[in-house]
Amino acid sequence: MADNSSPAPTVLLPHAEIERINAELAKKIAPVIDDETVAAVLLTGGLWFGSDLTRALYREGRNVKFDAVWMSSYGDEQQSRGKVTVRAPFQRSMEGKTVLLIDDVLDSGLSLIEAVRITKEAGAARVLTCVFARKPCAHERIEPDFVGWEAPARFLVGYGLDHQGGMRGLPDICALD
Repeated sequence: MADNSSPAPTVLLPHAEIERINAELAKKIAPVIDDETVAAVLLTGGLWFGSDLTRALYREGRNVKFDAVWMSSYGDEQQSRGKVTVRAPFQRSMEGKTVLLIDDVLDSGLSLIEAVRITKEAGAARVLTCVFARKPCAHERIEPDFVGWEAPARFLVGYGLDHQGGMRGLPDICALD
């Protein structure tokens, strides 16, 4: 049953466009990684993008290793709490590896900064970063190596992005404002 307490989502990026963007990103990333690269997704929101991107990389001839780190900076809020909580670390060794960190959206940048720090501390030889969406930001923040879509400064849901844990499964990226 639909939640009638929230406004209806407005589609900003349909699923077909999301697929096109993932294919383009894979074409850019594939030449700078190899099959020993660990594609490490920032959970929970990055799971949808990470799944699609690793399959797109496979179609480009890259069969990367897969891992995840479970992090949270939002909880059920619409803005970052200003700190990152690591709920579960990587499961495999990052020692000497090239690691491609994959996240759904770059907003404040706190989660990605913390993920890069953790990955370097784990001994990665090289850390690359990829976000599906980059929102505008008034302050300096980390700049990802790969960006799929320049998103508007709106509250986004769908394709892994959530509103209080819901709406992640929407196939499109939508605004909820």
